[in-house]
Amino acid sequence: MVKTILVFLVIFSIIVVIHEFGHFYWAKKAGILVREFSLGMGPKLFAKQAKDGTTYTVRMLPLGGYVRLAGLGEEEMIQPGQSVGIILNEQDKVVKVNTSEKQAQLEELPIQIDHVDLVDEMKISGYVTGQDERKDFEVDRQAEIIEPDGTIVRVAPKESRYESVSVFNKILTNFGGPLNNFILSILAFTIVGFMLPNVPNYSNEIGEVIENSSAEEAGLLAGDRILSIEGISTKNWNELTAEIAKYPDKSVEIEVERDNKQMTVPAKVSSSEMENGQKVASLEITIKKSTAVLDRILFGFTATWNVVMMVLGALSTIFTRGFDLNMFGGPVAMAQATSQVANEQLVDIIWFLASLSTNLGIINLLPIPALDGGKIVMNLVELLRGKPLSQEKEGLITLVGVVLLLVLMVAVTWNDIMRAFF
Repeated sequence: MVKTILVFLVIFSIIVVIHEFGHFYWAKKAGILVREFSLGMGPKLFAKQAKDGTTYTVRMLPLGGYVRLAGLGEEEMIQPGQSVGIILNEQDKVVKVNTSEKQAQLEELPIQIDHVDLVDEMKISGYVTGQDERKDFEVDRQAEIIEPDGTIVRVAPKESRYESVSVFNKILTNFGGPLNNFILSILAFTIVGFMLPNVPNYSNEIGEVIENSSAEEAGLLAGDRILSIEGISTKNWNELTAEIAKYPDKSVEIEVERDNKQMTVPAKVSSSEMENGQKVASLEITIKKSTAVLDRILFGFTATWNVVMMVLGALSTIFTRGFDLNMFGGPVAMAQATSQVANEQLVDIIWFLASLSTNLGIINLLPIPALDGGKIVMNLVELLRGKPLSQEKEGLITLVGVVLLLVLMVAVTWNDIMRAFF
């Protein structure tokens, strides 16, 4: 159990942190202020602010991490009516606003906020303790805010905020997270490729023909390339298996290339029955494997693409067979899967990490509000309209997306529990 938990935390943290670093990198490139990059969640254990204004934190719960981009879904940290302490420089500009009661400093000027604008006007107005006259203070564009938990972040003038960059840079920033997941998957599968004795190349070439099989009876040989099944082209192993799956216990016409010559042979597709009664079709052939260095490197790309096609294929069944909760897995399903690989070899754990990273990348690109894909859709809407939606409308759409995701998460988790224990 302890090993399973540790493996789960390591895998989940690596995938999430790499995802968030993608957003972080492209936001920085676009000139967006990244207020915080956090490792972990929950109470703060450590914080260090860099010269560029980003505060790097380590938090108590080792569950991934997050980035805070200035202007992207952020609530205003200082509100009218709030009592804060401000520190002024020699030019009487505000250089620090303290909202924490735990870290009061002697040089602070206590003030009750009446008006605050840290985006356009860069001003704070309010009443100094013990005085009746309202005072206005100009805020330095690199001033800092001490948050209630003591974390120090920089103010974000308009030019440094998400909403001020071009649509293209917004899309890159939102796509950066899933992109990093795919890159992580490619690198992890490449490592797997060098750890395995050989790797599948996912081509349409037959590796081996099982003895006494229907494929052997049809005259198929190792090295044959299956060009089509029933006239449908099969350019790779995924397309090949997808076509075979349509014909359990049926005879099909197979176009084969052998020694640069093409021929058509009839073959019967066999099948086996799963526990749920569903038939699984098979031509009883195996995928070609290789030990070449180039194929091991390419395995990172081909294996990632294979997972992408499998996930997209599963999601496409929503439109053909209807929505099915069994297609999705929540924390319980992930914990079960982790417990299975935790006791396996390192290569199996890395394979699991790569597959999970690809899944997260694809899921995040779904056009659902609150996910990266939903944000990209909003960016495209802005591109077509020539201006973004109002913050109120965008906030409402995001709220609807969050509610839908929460409902789906609860339903998926409950379904996982019922499948696991009942």
